[in-house]
Amino acid sequence: MGQEPGVVVVEAIAGPASDVVSGEFTPEQYRAWLSDVEDWNLDEPDGWRLPSSVTVSLQREADQPGQVPTTVIEQVAYLVRHLEARAHGIPQDIEWTYDGERLWLLQARPVTTMLPLWTRKIAAEVIPGAIRPLTWSVNQPLTCGVWGEIFTIVLGDRATDLDFSQTAGLHYSHAYFSATLLGEIFLRMGLPPESLEFLTRGAKFSKPPIASTLRSLPGLWRLAKRELSLHQDFAKEQRRTFEPLLSELAAQPVEALEPQALWQRVQQILAGLERATYFSIMAPLSAAVRQGLWKPDEAELDYSALPEIASLAALREIAARDAADLGGFLQEYGYLSEVGTDISVPTWREEPGTVEALLKQLQAVDRQEAGAGNPPRSPMPSAGSGTGKGGGRKAGAKAKRVQGRITLKGRVTEVYSRLLAELRWSLVALAEVWQGEGLLAEVDDVFFLRLEELQGQVERGEHGDWVELIRGRRSRFSTHAALTVQPLVYGNSPPLPQTDLTPLDTSTSLKGIGASVGIIEGTVRVLRRFQEVSTLPPQTILVVPYTDSGWAPLLSQAVGIIAEAGGRLSHGAIVAREYGIPAVMDITQAGQRLKTGQRVRIDGSRGIVIPLD
Repeated sequence: MGQEPGVVVVEAIAGPASDVVSGEFTPEQYRAWLSDVEDWNLDEPDGWRLPSSVTVSLQREADQPGQVPTTVIEQVAYLVRHLEARAHGIPQDIEWTYDGERLWLLQARPVTTMLPLWTRKIAAEVIPGAIRPLTWSVNQPLTCGVWGEIFTIVLGDRATDLDFSQTAGLHYSHAYFSATLLGEIFLRMGLPPESLEFLTRGAKFSKPPIASTLRSLPGLWRLAKRELSLHQDFAKEQRRTFEPLLSELAAQPVEALEPQALWQRVQQILAGLERATYFSIMAPLSAAVRQGLWKPDEAELDYSALPEIASLAALREIAARDAADLGGFLQEYGYLSEVGTDISVPTWREEPGTVEALLKQLQAVDRQEAGAGNPPRSPMPSAGSGTGKGGGRKAGAKAKRVQGRITLKGRVTEVYSRLLAELRWSLVALAEVWQGEGLLAEVDDVFFLRLEELQGQVERGEHGDWVELIRGRRSRFSTHAALTVQPLVYGNSPPLPQTDLTPLDTSTSLKGIGASVGIIEGTVRVLRRFQEVSTLPPQTILVVPYTDSGWAPLLSQAVGIIAEAGGRLSHGAIVAREYGIPAVMDITQAGQRLKTGQRVRIDGSRGIVIPLD
């Protein structure tokens, strides 16, 4: 029974089948955890056999005799996962028997009551961490709506029965993508069900169904034309929508506005965000597709247009001058925050203390290096640059085909992040008015309400008992924020994750996605939140749940980076490559499997982390 995320439950009894069906005997029960499987070998006749590269950890009740050979249990555990992979991830119940020589698969059936499947992959990077209701009520319709628009370009009339609003869901206050719905969509598009993960994270790509692919060629060509015109489309939208809107917002301080005017401002920003979200999805996808097609030398690519890289370079320049004035920096980059997609997280402009602490840390590092006789760090890293800004070698033809999309991604990210910051500042101003009227106890209470609830108060004076509503949501959020959530859950109402499940084997190497090459040994520092640390000791390897643009100054101080979520195009991966820091992304539960103070070795080219003690 492969019914529990990450766990295979196997029941077995030594003896004839009659002992099982009689109900007079209690079967032995095993819980099995498989190490990461790189390739299920679905096309191989013997692909179901347990390979030597996969480790199976077993747990059995202490009072059970353990008469069934563990090698059989291990093979059965691998077999059920192999069958799930063949069924595109649908959980399976199987019946089997072992006659002393052969393992017989008697029956395998899907557990349809456990659908849909929800995955944290990609979602954990797009909207990381626990999410408050207001953030979700803004992000979910924007994200799902744009994905629906993109899929409809390809599918046309074949998309009419698909509910794109179910593309993303919230389980225990964490974002998940529907692997079931996305798999169905990609199959209809003539693409393998794992296409999105392949494009954004470099996962393996299975063979697509040829008939569906041929049927979808006209739609795929329509999408390709959108990609080809993406730069021109963004430039047009920039002139027509984004620049006028941002200029208007900057010229009108929120402090002077009444609730009705603030709500009108919110609606203006949301309209702009709808268009910005389209480009914020298409630009990274376009860059990923082009990188996958042309495979340029990473050293020839210039990421300086990305806000996280540009802001870090600016902060380093201030540190190099040994200056303390951050006014100009916050004017330019104050819209950034620890989590760029979460409007409940204060921006750097609102809480400059984080940036001030990072500046002091950079200045301390520069003074240490100067005292040791080392030359000061360059404000911009000396990684390669397609435009020569980074001091690297000249970009080749392949890099030039990709560089434009990377630069476009940076411009899009800036617009999208600025609009989200303006939305946050407008909502905070509205909350301050309501706090003064006694509707809210705290300003940040507003983030425990939904957008439609705010609209009801502004337009009709409908607020009900917000005090009790917010208290209950705060309590649930606190519980959910402390959870170690599963990367995969089943059904629309999955139970809360158990905290005593799995002693994941940390004595063996941990496999993830190699995001920045290099081998380094160091001491682990596990961080769950950005604010947990202000200084890093030498030779620190950071273990983080995710990486966002606001983490960049801290990440650059580590000698290695390990992240539970993300791929080669995530913020942390880009920062790591710019600074030559080995990095491995997408190691499930890295924050639990590794401990602060533990010594590890990172191999960023192979995507492997090896515990040394």
